[in-house]
Amino acid sequence: MLKFYNSLTNKKETFNPIIKDKVNLYTCGPTVYDKAHIGNFRTFLFEDLLKRTLIAFGYEVNHVMNITDVDDKTIKRANDSGKQLSEITEYYTKVFFEDSLSLKILPANNYPLATEHIPGMIEMIKLLINKNFAYVTEDGSVFFKISSYKNYGNLTNINKSEMQISSRVSSDEYNLDSPQDFALWKAYKEADGNIFWNSPWGKGRPGWHIECSSMSIEYLGKHFDIHCGGFDNKFPHHENEIAQSECAIGTKFVNYWLHSEFLLVDGGKMSKSLGNVYTIPTLIKNGFTPEEIRYIMLTAHYRSKINFKLDKQHEAKMAIKRIQTVKSRLESINRISTNSFPKIKNTFDKILGDDLDTPKAMALVFDWV
Repeated sequence: MLKFYNSLTNKKETFNPIIKDKVNLYTCGPTVYDKAHIGNFRTFLFEDLLKRTLIAFGYEVNHVMNITDVDDKTIKRANDSGKQLSEITEYYTKVFFEDSLSLKILPANNYPLATEHIPGMIEMIKLLINKNFAYVTEDGSVFFKISSYKNYGNLTNINKSEMQISSRVSSDEYNLDSPQDFALWKAYKEADGNIFWNSPWGKGRPGWHIECSSMSIEYLGKHFDIHCGGFDNKFPHHENEIAQSECAIGTKFVNYWLHSEFLLVDGGKMSKSLGNVYTIPTLIKNGFTPEEIRYIMLTAHYRSKINFKLDKQHEAKMAIKRIQTVKSRLESINRISTNSFPKIKNTFDKILGDDLDTPKAMALVFDWV
């Protein structure tokens, strides 16, 4: 039996898939304007753990991870560098896949690019306008009206009485203390250069939030099992995804929402000014193996913050040696015993099945060694 902490209900729930023995899983992928750092990969490795656990428990997993290749950040990077948007995003997408491969992250079934799914986003926006959940502004932008959705704020426990219902926000990211009508379609601005698509409202581009809603529904259906992301995705991204999706389709969007906590470096936030924004290639150049990076990420529960330090490498190296010893013991047991795994496996599965409790699961393994 599997139990997951559902961010939507703020409690652990027994996992029951919509279709027996099958899981439809959507995870928010990278925004490819720069190299993904270890904070990003903390989330991607948590999602890999989730997927591997589902598979180990006998589920067939259909996994979709989007690639955000058009948004505020990617456009700014293209403009600042004087390069074409596609040149920027294709390069950083390639780097992301290389890093994922080095960490042995299981590939998704599909990696939809936002720029290849604009027509579907436009259709979803048209539907929201027709249902009076969205409105067009004078400049040709389209905004979602949060006051029209009675459940807005349920994911992040927003105090509805404090909502700034009359205000709008055009940027993709903003603070939890200022929920506002958000952009579904952004009218063309001179700073966008040649980055635009034609729509019924004029030239422009989709907002970040509509991208994930449209693509997840296209690939997984109107109602699917699990949606994941980092803690920073809860608001505004996932809150807005739920609102626009459920208003468009008229049904529940996702059953289980799982979020991983932040990664700290030396007890604080990563900062370029401090020189502690680490990427996977940087750590490997510093002597880390991919296995050591994975191990460090699993030493904390995914819903707890993890403090990354370079001096954790020695601890990781020693732990991996012990894990290799476990592997050798299991292989020996398999050769001499009719029982393919020792009794400890049942306990291990029970612990890991309880909201992916990797610290307890690894402690059990090390005690057995």
